[in-house]
Amino acid sequence: MKRSLLCLSLLLAFAAHAKLPAPPPPTDEAKAKAAEAAARTAWSTKVGGYKLCMAMDKAASNYFKTAAAAGKSVKPAEAAAPCVDPGPFAYVPPKPAEAAGAHSPAATAVSPPSTQAPAGAATPAKK
Repeated sequence: MKRSLLCLSLLLAFAAHAKLPAPPPPTDEAKAKAAEAAARTAWSTKVGGYKLCMAMDKAASNYFKTAAAAGKSVKPAEAAAPCVDPGPFAYVPPKPAEAAGAHSPAATAVSPPSTQAPAGAATPAKK
């Protein structure tokens, strides 16, 4: 019984390590959707930080107000950076490489790429 259980577990372990075929490369549309999702996630993170900043400001002002009403002496808060509203989500997809001019031809050569002077004459020997 133990031997058959051991053989079965080894068989399952080797089957789990079998090599799977590689997934196909993502299409341009899938890459665009992934880029937009990443931009939306970054924007959501900024919105969350803004809301947290607003809540901390509200809690601090409430604390200072109640401490002053209770007669406690409270040190003034350090000047913190103001909360920055990220605004509404706006995503502008980047231009494809072909539209950006990445494949434009090189400029026409005006002069030859090298000179006729020998290498020794171009750099004089140091003494």
